[in-house]
Amino acid sequence: MQGSSSSVRLAHLLASALCCCTIVLCADASVHDYTGERFAGLGNAFVLNGGSEGVYASPAADSFIRFEKVAFKRTPESAAAAEKDDNRTVTITAVVFEAADRGAVGGSDVVAGGARALCCTPDMAKRGACTEGSLVYRAPNSTAAAGWPKVLAASFLPGALEAVFPDETVAVARTGMYGLRFVHCDASLDVAAEGKTIWKNSRGYGYLPGRMAPLLAFYGVMSLAFVALAAFWFLRYARFWREVVPLQNFVTVVIALGMVEVTTWYLDLAEFGESGVRPAGTTFWAATSGAVRRTVSRVLVLLVAKGYGVVRPTLGGGAGAGARVAGLGAAFFAASEALEVSEHVGAVSDHDHSPTRRLLLALTVAALDAVFICWIFSALSRTISKLKARRMTAKVETYRRLATSLTIAVAVSLGWTAFEVHFKSTDGYQSERWRVAWVIPAVWQLISFALLCAVCLVWAPSHDSARLACSDEAGDDGGDDVEDGARPVMIRAGPLSYVENWACYVTQDAKIILRTDSGVYAKAGEEDKRV
Repeated sequence: MQGSSSSVRLAHLLASALCCCTIVLCADASVHDYTGERFAGLGNAFVLNGGSEGVYASPAADSFIRFEKVAFKRTPESAAAAEKDDNRTVTITAVVFEAADRGAVGGSDVVAGGARALCCTPDMAKRGACTEGSLVYRAPNSTAAAGWPKVLAASFLPGALEAVFPDETVAVARTGMYGLRFVHCDASLDVAAEGKTIWKNSRGYGYLPGRMAPLLAFYGVMSLAFVALAAFWFLRYARFWREVVPLQNFVTVVIALGMVEVTTWYLDLAEFGESGVRPAGTTFWAATSGAVRRTVSRVLVLLVAKGYGVVRPTLGGGAGAGARVAGLGAAFFAASEALEVSEHVGAVSDHDHSPTRRLLLALTVAALDAVFICWIFSALSRTISKLKARRMTAKVETYRRLATSLTIAVAVSLGWTAFEVHFKSTDGYQSERWRVAWVIPAVWQLISFALLCAVCLVWAPSHDSARLACSDEAGDDGGDDVEDGARPVMIRAGPLSYVENWACYVTQDAKIILRTDSGVYAKAGEEDKRV
């Protein structure tokens, strides 16, 4: 209990800190459409989840959940089965409940599979607790929840193929996470749903669900932050365009992808808020741009860690090195894309109804991320050691700053992952924490943005950007080190300029090689001349 309360306090603190830089837009409502959904077995009942959202209430009592043309159609075979059973009436029940009081729906008996009985069992009927074959519910213990859960019913008359719920409005007078379930207790009933329900909050405007609403303002602020970062980078780029190296062009691509991602998420939520229906196309492109940005960022950091473009002109490791990097990047993109699409495209409810599928995809992404991290730090260690051996102190310092930034980002990410697991596992229905749940994706965006800012500061274009460029055209395995009897490749010939550190080599054919922080210089000496 103490750990749970501390996590709630931490989430509230993070939410307050982020709210200082955002104007939180609260939701007005969202539309849940039913187009042929079918029931699934749960315990001794058959259940269709009609939605779940955080709803803000107010004294004006203008928050509600409205049923509009909600109907269920059964097959002729189901109708025939009911006629054979003395034309019995089959009822579908809609129950609206607050997540904190979800225990009020269902009985105390346990049925096969260890689930609580949602439908009245013969034993419960004998005790006079309910009518056999009907949904079991009771009033919550809390006096503030008097009159809940709200229960509506629609019945199939003998021979009828359709049962229609009245267009009724359920007023919500208390702020909380609410859920809607359609339940029936007839195993022979084959039925599909149609119609819609509208969920309205008491403040703000638009159709966004309560848990998603703050993200609209957050992505708006992130879009402005990316504009500021892009302006800084562009000014440096324009000022020192003659000194720009290829790696800085890659950073430009990552900034552009990040800007596209946060802007697309903002447009997705804004359109959702305007129409009440989440736009599948916009959501898909927002999820895809995020997956592309994460993949490109990781591949870029890996290339830099391996010294590509800074220490060596190739990736090293033979002809298969590029294929390995490309393969890991492709696998990460596929897994990340699948996770983002499954989590966001078409998602309207605040509650995740497919946690198992999402967990499997999340574990796949985490495993590939771990491969990236291990490979990056291993490559960084080798690159820094090589630079130290060559006494290239300027590049060593740059790589050390990069390693420090990555270490901090990884440490914060691991800590935030642990907190997220605890946050979600200790309150699966988010009955208490839904108002601060938006902080989870927001902090991930902030960690990514902070690391990008650090990279931009370390690798920003400047008058001496050329010191980061590769000054050696040797082989993939770093063969620029001069060995006995080897004839090194000449990169630059000419007079020696100012240098900070240097190392001098003499080959057997009297070539003098001078390696400095800024490049490699060569001078041909006279034959048999001794140095």
